[in-house]
Amino acid sequence: MNKKIKSLLQQAEVYKKQGLLSEARKKYDFVKELIQNNDKFQNKQKLIESLDKKIAGLNRSIKTVESAPIKPEMSEHVNELIKKLFSFSSKEKSEDDAALEGAIALAKFGQFDGALKEFQKLIEIESQRVPAAKNILRCHLEMGSVDHANEQLSGWQESKDLFSVEQFEKISVFYDDILDKKGLKKETLNVEEKDFELDAADGEGDEEFLDISAVAITFDDGPNKGEQVELDVSFQSGNVISLIVSSKDEHLIENLKVGVRLDDVHFYSPVAIFRGSGVVSAKTQIKSGPKKGDFSLDIKIESL
Repeated sequence: MNKKIKSLLQQAEVYKKQGLLSEARKKYDFVKELIQNNDKFQNKQKLIESLDKKIAGLNRSIKTVESAPIKPEMSEHVNELIKKLFSFSSKEKSEDDAALEGAIALAKFGQFDGALKEFQKLIEIESQRVPAAKNILRCHLEMGSVDHANEQLSGWQESKDLFSVEQFEKISVFYDDILDKKGLKKETLNVEEKDFELDAADGEGDEEFLDISAVAITFDDGPNKGEQVELDVSFQSGNVISLIVSSKDEHLIENLKVGVRLDDVHFYSPVAIFRGSGVVSAKTQIKSGPKKGDFSLDIKIESL
């Protein structure tokens, strides 16, 4: 029992550090219930009082977050403008590719509900199914809900006819890698071929770009020459990755101007760590959502 409680408390602290306040509170509530129902604990009342303080603190933080105007509702017209303005589609890209970029643009600007609706539409399109699924999971994590992401993944597994074995494995490995970078875990999902309808054509002609979960950038010049900084990838569209840079990190924002070439970048993927280069292709300050005030930074990967 002591080991179980210790593990739950460690999980709660990890959730709290990651800003996943609701998940942290659930863990503390569960530990409190375990202690209340067991008379073998010494200093039982003190333990409960300590947990109550932690839970009260989380409740205050959650209330502050929920009461703040972090996710103002935008009209459909404004959402459409965001999708058109920030989906950098070209003549070579299909309408479906442009739609995926538009949905990612909504997510980058904190409009997760709208983005999720767009991704759910795209998941019905074979060519967009896997990238849309990955971005659905990213949205849930950006919204601070590991539980919803886990439920979504379980739902896809249970549906059996939406993804092939190979597709589901790609999504699952991708999700594991993100959680591992955040120090989080998901319930183990057993993937078996009999769980899916396998189409012989699945995977043929699929030239999906390698998933990148984080980058480590080493600056070549400027006041931060020689310094290395690691940043998580929030969203990805092909060879363009989106990072969030805190407004507090002024030195990074100054060094990462549009057009700056980054010749020494480590790209972290579920497969391995690759060294390559890229160019800062866009930088926009986020005006709403939980990341309001921070900067969304796009890097176009040129080589791996």
